[in-house]
Amino acid sequence: MELGKKIRQLRFKAGLTQEQLADKLGIGPQSVSKWENAVAMPDITALPLLAEVFGVTIDDLFDLSTEQRLNRIENRMDAEEELPQDVFWEYEEFLKGQLTSEQHGKRATELIAYLYWHRMNAEGKKAARYAKEAILRAPGEKGCQWILDKAENHAVWDWNIANHTRAINFYRELVEANPDTPLPYMYLLDNLIADHRADEAEKWLDRYSALEKAHPIMKRVYRAYIALARFDEPAADRIMEALLAEKPEDDAALFEAAQYYAAKCSYEKAIDCYERAFAADPRRPRFQDALMGIADICEIMGDYAGAAKTYDRILDLLENEWGLTEETDSSVTVARKEKERLLAKM
Repeated sequence: MELGKKIRQLRFKAGLTQEQLADKLGIGPQSVSKWENAVAMPDITALPLLAEVFGVTIDDLFDLSTEQRLNRIENRMDAEEELPQDVFWEYEEFLKGQLTSEQHGKRATELIAYLYWHRMNAEGKKAARYAKEAILRAPGEKGCQWILDKAENHAVWDWNIANHTRAINFYRELVEANPDTPLPYMYLLDNLIADHRADEAEKWLDRYSALEKAHPIMKRVYRAYIALARFDEPAADRIMEALLAEKPEDDAALFEAAQYYAAKCSYEKAIDCYERAFAADPRRPRFQDALMGIADICEIMGDYAGAAKTYDRILDLLENEWGLTEETDSSVTVARKEKERLLAKM
């Protein structure tokens, strides 16, 4: 439905004349007449007040389909680091209403999880900022240390807090309920290996490796990480070196090797593998993960100029391969801020 016809429909439903609606909006009645007759369109700044007068959302004014509204919600979260409170509530209400939909329930569930994570991430950045300020004021006290740990995912000394038992239990149950689906096995293995539960990890890796759709490279990479979990670094190195010798131009093998060497603090090897993985990637557009790994390693090594230059490459990738701008995706804004932060450290 055209916007003008929608305004007329909502005005009739609200029992308002054109003059009464114009008064509420602080405009002349001729403007409302022009909207309804498609002679002119409301200014974008009038839309929130129109929605408020009619008791609807801005999306309702345009009579969007459910699929269009879901797309708009996702796109806006991608583009903005923080949503206004009224927009958050609007999205939350709409998504909750779609959770039981046979057609849209799955995507609505994914998006409401994204919505809550998006808000948590925005609020977490604020929590971290003020926690750091509190710690700087009283560095000998623990008052806000736990907040900073949670907000920025810092390492935690206490095993009873740092272990991944809950995640392991969840993914184990997921695997047992979906024994032919590869992905849950990988999440289960990630958490078992992180806790050095190598014997259990080996058992689940055997089951994963038997699946028809198991990733052939990851079957070998997980063997290396299980060896590391057993503190057998030479055995882990041999597995990764054999993989690279067999697949020297395979972007997936090179990327996993880069991850492995970075985790071991073998930074020069990691950068070399990241660069080769990025160059060998046949996909267009390419993902930024390899470049982000290089930038992180440069910063760890104190090479802030190298890290900043890598963010130039990330921005070039986002803008020229993905076609993103600061107006359409917050990742561009984040990359620019990271570059500025690194330049300030030089």
